[in-house]
Amino acid sequence: MPEAELKNIALLIDADNASHHGIDPVLTVLAELGQVNIRRAYGNWAKPALSNWNKISHRFGLQPVQQFDLTKGKNATDIAMTIDAIDLLNAGKVDGFGIMSSDSDFTPLVTRLRQDGLVVYGFGSEKAPQAFRTACTRYIDIDQLIRTNSADDKNGSATVLDKDLVDLLGDAWKAASRDDEGYARLQEVGQIAGNRSSFDVRNHGFKRLSDLMRAASDNFKMERRDDKQLYVKRLR
Repeated sequence: MPEAELKNIALLIDADNASHHGIDPVLTVLAELGQVNIRRAYGNWAKPALSNWNKISHRFGLQPVQQFDLTKGKNATDIAMTIDAIDLLNAGKVDGFGIMSSDSDFTPLVTRLRQDGLVVYGFGSEKAPQAFRTACTRYIDIDQLIRTNSADDKNGSATVLDKDLVDLLGDAWKAASRDDEGYARLQEVGQIAGNRSSFDVRNHGFKRLSDLMRAASDNFKMERRDDKQLYVKRLR
């Protein structure tokens, strides 16, 4: 029986506006979508500030794309990334994108890509403009992603979950199919919550939704059943 065809994912990096420390965890996240065959990092490589990107380009198979600063105050990098993304879209050979930047200028690009049904993951800082964050299929805070991946045994015991997060999970539980005891499949709850681009467990310091739910044990009860799946219900 033939293996399912791997999705082709393109990662476009605004090297002027992204930390090189995040490349490894970003590639790990994008592997959930498919195979990251296109990896391009854009910037003026003559700048000392990009020397760290230069050092890791071969290690992670990144294609450096040179963009000179032709006019002060104008970002040629953004324009080059946008043109390449649209070219890839029109070629019809890419199934999804990763955009590594915190720049709101990419909001129209992300919107356009999603209009064609492509998945677009954004990776940037917590302070990225809300318009860019919500335009993405999923937006992930790189700094938090780095912290989460560097933790050996994250159990969430020291994490305080804010009310908005608990309410989001509660709303997802309400929208899910529940049995007579009020339990819903954790996978379904996660899928419903995931419709919010701002929600990803890694933004809250967890690697798995089950870890987050365990940290929210005051509000949710979770159990594993004979079908090997996890089920959850809201307590209050």
